Amino acid sequence: MKTFTQRVYEIATQIPKGKVSTYKQLALLAGSPKAVRAVGAAMRNNPDTTVVPCHRVLASDGTMHGYSAGEGIPTKIHKLEEEGVKVVNGKVDLNIFLWKQSPQK
Repeated sequence: MKTFTQRVYEIATQIPKGKVSTYKQLALLAGSPKAVRAVGAAMRNNPDTTVVPCHRVLASDGTMHGYSAGEGIPTKIHKLEEEGVKVVNGKVDLNIFLWKQSPQK
C-alpha cells in the first residue's frame, strides 16, 4: 500500500508542462481532501524535482507558496514561464492554467 506522500508524488508527476495544480487539488486526488498542509510538506521534501514537478503546485488562489530548489520562488516562476505558464505579480490565472483532473474512483 502506498503512503500518502507516494500517492501525492505519483499524481504530481502527471501534471503536464504548461499546467499547474493546487495543494488542495492534489490532496483531493490523493484521497485526503483536508491534507493540504501534508501536500505542502511532500512538495517541500521532494527528493527529485526532475521527476516530481513540484514547481507546478500552487496555492488555491494561484499564488506561489515557497519553492525549496534554486533561488526559491524566482526559480519556481522561471520554470513555470519556461513551460508557457504566465505569471503576473507572482500569481497564475487558474482559469487558464489549472490542470483539469478529477479524483479517481
